[in-house]
Amino acid sequence: MDHDHNYKNLILDYPREALVFFAAAEAQAIDAGARIVPVREEQIKERLGERFRELDVPLLVEWSDGRRSAILFVLEEETDPKRFSIHRLAHYCLDLAELFDTERLVPVVIFLHPGSYPEQLRLGSEHRDYLHFSYLSTALFATPANQYLDSPNIVARLRLPCMAYAPEDKLAIYAAATRGLMELEPNPERRLKYADFIDIYTALDDNELKQLPARLRRGEPCYDRIIRSYERRRFPKRHTSRYAARKARRPTRRPATRRSRITAAPNKPKIRPPRGPAA
Repeated sequence: MDHDHNYKNLILDYPREALVFFAAAEAQAIDAGARIVPVREEQIKERLGERFRELDVPLLVEWSDGRRSAILFVLEEETDPKRFSIHRLAHYCLDLAELFDTERLVPVVIFLHPGSYPEQLRLGSEHRDYLHFSYLSTALFATPANQYLDSPNIVARLRLPCMAYAPEDKLAIYAAATRGLMELEPNPERRLKYADFIDIYTALDDNELKQLPARLRRGEPCYDRIIRSYERRRFPKRHTSRYAARKARRPTRRPATRRSRITAAPNKPKIRPPRGPAA
């Protein structure tokens, strides 16, 4: 599974909410007047043929009225902490700082699975440090899910299945994430997109899916929507056949066949080539 791609989509679809959740300490100054712009992921190479460094999601936050200087956020998702390289991240940040000619930059790393990872990098000698580098980190596997069950932040609600919770609370986590999606996202296409996102990271088995309607309280917010979403994924063939039946009832215009196009075309006089002089 391509977790990097999933997280890129999540952050690019909800950049403001992502910064508030993953970089809360630095995102307090990002008000409604700030503009958040994704920047290029592939860094410019000094020479052709060299390896390029690719960032997960760099975001530039700027204020049009100039009351604050622009600031860069470098967000990187790391599924396996063993693969995380703080040296690589430092390279990324130095490249971006040079490219944008700025010293205002915040690196953020999102760890999906448990494991050990370095939290800072120090280069120097016994006399002094010549380089000190650190970053903000979000360990989703250690974040208590019960603190975000009713969060107004859609990124927090969608990430509930990746947080820490008791196994017996799995269905409640699924329902809270789906309810958050239905309440906070008005776009039907994004609802479909991130309903799959919730399914992927909750990974309910058949028995758990069967128990879901019984665990929900009829009359609670978004009950009908959650049930419809559940039925769409629990019975995909039934959903597909209903969609096909509705589509079949729609009036459709039959495209003109080649014969009908020829028949409908206006008659044009035939132009014959001029005859040459008689021999």
